[in-house]
This record gives sequence, structure tokens and C-alpha cells, in this order.
Amino acid sequence: MLTNDELARWDRESFFHPSTHLAQFARGEGAQRIVTGGEGCHITDRDGNRLLDGFAGLYCVNVGYGRSEIAEAIAEQARELAYYHAYAGHGSEASITLAKMVMDRAPEGMARVYFGLSGSDANETNIKLVWYYNNIRGLPQKKKIISRWRGYHGSGLMTGSLTGLELFHRKFDLPLAQVIHTEAPYYYRRPDLSMSEAEFVAYCADALEKLIAQEGADTIAAFIGEPVLGTGGIVPPPEGYWQAIQAVLDRHDILLIADEVVTGFGRLGSMFGSDHYGMRPDLITCAKGLTSAYAPLSGSIVGQRMWDVLMQGTDENGVLGHGWTYSAHPIGAAAGVANLKLIDSLGLVENAGTVGAYLNQQMRAAFGDHPNVGDIRGEGMLCAVELVKDRDGRVFFDSSEGTGAKVAAAMLRRGVIARAMPQGDILGFAPPLCLTRAEADTIVGATAEAVREVCG
Repeated sequence: MLTNDELARWDRESFFHPSTHLAQFARGEGAQRIVTGGEGCHITDRDGNRLLDGFAGLYCVNVGYGRSEIAEAIAEQARELAYYHAYAGHGSEASITLAKMVMDRAPEGMARVYFGLSGSDANETNIKLVWYYNNIRGLPQKKKIISRWRGYHGSGLMTGSLTGLELFHRKFDLPLAQVIHTEAPYYYRRPDLSMSEAEFVAYCADALEKLIAQEGADTIAAFIGEPVLGTGGIVPPPEGYWQAIQAVLDRHDILLIADEVVTGFGRLGSMFGSDHYGMRPDLITCAKGLTSAYAPLSGSIVGQRMWDVLMQGTDENGVLGHGWTYSAHPIGAAAGVANLKLIDSLGLVENAGTVGAYLNQQMRAAFGDHPNVGDIRGEGMLCAVELVKDRDGRVFFDSSEGTGAKVAAAMLRRGVIARAMPQGDILGFAPPLCLTRAEADTIVGATAEAVREVCG
């Protein structure tokens, strides 16, 4: 067995970590955790710490850690058929079964699912399909994609452009020219505090109309959005937002891509966020909850009107030239089948709704009129606590103070993992869907203590 110090040294000297301050890590500064195990809503590390994971990894370990049913499905698939490609009509029992299970759960109007490996590659697939779709329709100029500021859709070239967070653009020459951004439906940060929710929804829809008029509707192919903003602050939309946006898109023949990487498969207390908010997407992106991250897998669920045009395109032009080596990987598909069975048998969609509501309710009760808590919001098993310098004046902390990160660190010392979200002092919570009320109380208690420690 390697000693902790030797493994830690290898880590610092060899491992290029994502979303990490590279220089500090290489110098031996900053956080380093080597995770060795997990069970239920908890993880353990090499130093023996047991931590309640209030963020389910990265919103993804929906069924919780240590589910032997998924591990056994993966092992059995690896023994029988570790890999074969999905090109030219090839499939495996696992990939075909999972496709059927996904479509049985998908919102009305969806036709097929294409499997990739990550939410980022699924959104890359989506954009290619949108462009192909408009080329087949004889609309080669209709290619721009509207995203929203604070949205998160991946960190590739196109998907990093769709992402509306400055961190993912800085020094990467992003966003690319085909991507334009509009208002985030972030009511707490509305520009005019006198606006009602209805007025703010109208403001967002009007901003979208103006952007379309400025760019030309004949140049815009699609609008992409998360049902609930995730990494941009865990922000549920104001009531009526998606209906107002859909009306604008319908008027201008613009497709809707629902990025359900976070919300898909139960997190909101509904199987999909599109159904939860009455959205009518043409494409749905899914990933994390598809396998609960026990193996990499993503999906692009294609709506019927798009599917009809894709079939027409291959009749006219031959094989559709898109695919990944690991598309519909049998091991990932086997994990997905076992995962969706568990979500059903354990009643995790319902638990996300009830215990998630309890978590949000208790978080509100814990803070009341705390002068440094500006907003508490959430939906299903998602919750956010936004910290401010002055609640009454809605004065935000300076980013250099790192208040959110300090509170998250104080929570970690209490054995609870929360996420300090980018672009604001926001504590994010997205626990496994199997969270109990007692574990929700632990999260709330640690949050309250940590806020008191840092903010007073």
C-alpha cells in the first residue's frame, strides 16, 4: 500500500486536474483530497474522513454511492462484452435496452436517443444536428445559437461558448462567433428591484425578442437552456418563464434545446425538467443522472420533427457522418440500465421531491432574516444559499473576499461538502436523491454554523 504522502506527491507531480489552480496545486498549496470510498450520501478519503456529500459529486451520483447492483451490472457486462462500436446499425443488449428505457421516460414528442459520454459531447452533438437539420431544410444561414448568461453547457469549444460564465471563456478565445447570449432568468439579480416576477419574465422575453431582431431570425437556429440554471447559481426560473420563451421561439422558427444534464432523471422530483416546467424541447441533453456517474454516458434525445428531417437528410445524402468511438459503450449502457431500475425501485424521483422540499424549507427556517443571507432558492433536490454583504440593500461581497469559498471550507470542517458556485458567493447543494430528512438536517445545521463562523 502506498503511503498517503507518496500518493499525494505523485498526484501533485503527475495529475493535470480539471478546474484547478494549476500553479498552486503543483507547489503543494490548496486543497488535495484522495477519495477512497463511498456509501449512500457519504464519501471517505485516505485520511479516514467521512463526509456527507451535499453535491453528489458534481450533481451526478443520484442513486448514492456504493450501489452493488450497478457495480455488478458493469462487471457482468465487462465479462460478456466489454466493447463493441455502435456504428452502422451495431448495438448491444445493454445499449438497446437503455435506449428503450430512456424513451419510455422521455417527454412527449421525442423520437430517438443518441448516446455519447459526457454532457459536453452531447451538446456538441446537438449543435451539429441543428446545423445539419437547417442545411437539409435549405436554410444554410440559420446557424446561430442563443444561450444565456450564467448558463452551463460544457467546456469544449462550442459548448464552452454556450456556457455563459466568464471563467470558462477567459483566455480561451471563447465564445465562438456562432454563439450569442441573452438574459439569465435570475430574479434575485434583476436589474430593477421594483419588478414583479411577471414583469421580469416579460423583460427576459423582450430581451430575447430584441436580440433576435438585432441578429435576424433567419440566422438563428436554436435556443439552449437548463430548466433550472445549475452552475450559474442554482436558479429556478420565475413562474411562466418557459412559456414566454417558447412563444418567442415559435414565432421565429427557432429550436429549443433543453440541457437536462443536471435535471434529468429525477432531480427536480420529476423524471425530466422539461415536463416539470411544461417545456417543449426539440432536443434534450442528458448525462449525469443517466448512470449516476457509475460509468461515463450521455444522451441526445431527438424530437420527432427533427428526426423526420434527419432521416430525409440521409435519404438525400447518405450516412450521417457523426459518431464517437465510445458512443453507446456497453459498459456505460449496462450501468444506465441498472441505475434507472434503481431510481424506480427505490422511489428516488418521489424522494427528491419530498426530501428536497424539506431541505429547502429547513434552510429557509434556519436563516430567517440573517443579514448576510440574501436569497434561499431551490427546486426538488437542488438548493442554493446566496450570501451578501447587506441583505436589505442587496449589496454583494467583493469577489476578492472569497466569502462563499470560506463558508464552504467551514462546512467541510464540519463534515459536509457544499459547492462554492462561480460568479457570486453562492453555496450550492445537490445531494444524492436518496438523501434522508436526518441527512438534510445535518446539511442545514452545518450551513448555519459555517455562515455564523464566517459572517457572524
